[in-house]
This record gives sequence, structure tokens and C-alpha cells, in this order.
Amino acid sequence: MTAETKNRRVTAADVAKSLGISRATVGFVLNNTRGQTISEATRQRVIAEAERLGYRPHTAAQALARGRSRIILLALPNWPIEHSLGRHVAEASRVLEEAGYSLVTYTLHEREAVRPLWEALDPDAVMGLLPFSERDVASMRASGISTIIPDPSYEPMAWQTGPSIVAGPELQVKHLAGLGHRRIAFAAPDDARLAAIIEARFSVVRDNTTKLGLDAPDYRRINLHDSSTRPAVRQWLENRVTGVVAYNDETAAAVAAAAVREGISVPGELAIIGHDDNPWAELFVPSLSTIRLDIEGLGRQIAMTALNAIHGEVVPAEDPALIAALIRREST
Repeated sequence: MTAETKNRRVTAADVAKSLGISRATVGFVLNNTRGQTISEATRQRVIAEAERLGYRPHTAAQALARGRSRIILLALPNWPIEHSLGRHVAEASRVLEEAGYSLVTYTLHEREAVRPLWEALDPDAVMGLLPFSERDVASMRASGISTIIPDPSYEPMAWQTGPSIVAGPELQVKHLAGLGHRRIAFAAPDDARLAAIIEARFSVVRDNTTKLGLDAPDYRRINLHDSSTRPAVRQWLENRVTGVVAYNDETAAAVAAAAVREGISVPGELAIIGHDDNPWAELFVPSLSTIRLDIEGLGRQIAMTALNAIHGEVVPAEDPALIAALIRREST
């Protein structure tokens, strides 16, 4: 390989020149073109030389030729990339890669300063964790994208009542109630990006405390990065709160740390349960009771939904509510 070739993409023309055969012959072999009378010996020579030179197919050119980019764009809400969301995306990416697709993630912002990524990538499908706005759907349609998930032609899903939202808070409240706690608080991070999902989970907590005959939950947003959690913990004790449902494990850890610094025993005076089963939740002192959802299963589900939509197939979706699990540890 020449120095010039090392500094640029190896093309089919380079393979043809190296073997002293026509560019067309090499192209037929590398593209696996049907109906050609190329000998097996020549085909093997081309494949071996392409591998030796480090030839890689030009993805954009192949996409243009076959009408598919083999890219799936996952549009994420403007949420922080926490542990559970990272695992969700990683598993979806793994499944799609095995099927020959690349997953590209893109965060949606209310005020976009640049062109949407789907206009530049020409993906085979665009997926969202939440329904898309009419403006975004119109932009996708104008870009020639026909596979959009959730399908905008259907009534938008009430994601706030979906299993992945409802299952965790239900188990959190039932666990504390089962331990005898009658007055429960709900703690959530003071992060405007999470407002919608926090409100959705709190709604589940409120509904379940009502069903179980418990007092109305004391709802507080706390800053996880300063000492503001300590006054909240003191106020809970003054209000005879004995159990805390935390939005996630980070919030649970902040509440537990504040309680310890205030000389409040956990779980003796204040029981705390988190959500997501972060890897460090078991290592925290006290170790955190939490809710484990099959996040990898959700990732596989979203990948298969995309593949089924692209290929025109429909299969029953797995219900993640059936695979939510309570993890009991020291904090309760």
C-alpha cells in the first residue's frame, strides 16, 4: 500500500489497479452483483486483495444504491443520561447492530438552533421515547422518512400511564405501606428537564397512597448538589413522615446522606426506597432498597419495534410491568 493510499479511504479502483483487472469486475464482486459470470478464482482474489488493502465499503454510496442507510435514529427527550437510560440505549444498539443496523441517538431540544439530524442522516427509521410533535413529524415527512415510531397516524400513547412509568412507583409505595408506614413523602431532583416524568411518577405515588388509605404524600423537589436536602429531611420528621419514595437512586442517596448528617437513623426513623437499581446502590451505606426494571428488555423491545416497522412486521410487545422487581436492602 502506498503512502498516499494510507492517508485516504481505499476504493474499489485501488483494488482493481492492484490486481490489474477492471474496476467493473471489482465492483461486481464487492457489491455481490447477481447475474455476472465472474470465476470463483477471480472473486476470491478480489476479496483477498480488498482485505489486504483495508478496503471498507462507502456507506453513503451503498445507501444511495440500495435505498437504505441501515441507520436508525433514536430521538431522546432532553433528559439527563442516567444509568438506566444509558443501559436502555446500549442494549437497543447491540440488538440493532446484530441485525446490521447502526443506532444513532439525538437529543431533542425545544428550540433547535440547527437542522434536525434526520434531515442529514436519511435514516431508515426515526424512533422516539415519547410521541413526536406535529412540527417534527412534518419535518420528517418532508425529508422522505416513512417509518416513524411512535406512529403519528395513531392516537398518541398516554406514556404517563405506561408500564415503565407505573410499575416502579406502585412497588415503592406498596413496599413502604407493607412495612407499616402510613405517612410517606415523595422526593425528586429539582431538574426542569425531568419535570414531566417526575410528575407522572408522583401521580402514581399519590394514586396508590389513596388506594391504600395512607395520608397524602408530602412532595418535595430537592437540589442533589447542595445541602438543601437536610431541611427537607428535618421537615419530614416534624410532619411525622416515616418513609420516603425517591424518584431515583441518586435522590434516595441524597436523602439518606442528609438523614445521617442530621442524626436520623435509616431505616429506624426514616425508611427510604430508590428506583433504577444503580450498581452503586448496594455499595452505599446504608445500602439502598430500590426498584429494578428490566432495562435491557426495554432496550431489546425498542430495537425489535424498529426492525418490525422497517420490515412491515408486527409482533406483540413484551409488557415490562411483569418484570419490575423490588430489591430489599438496608434503607428500608
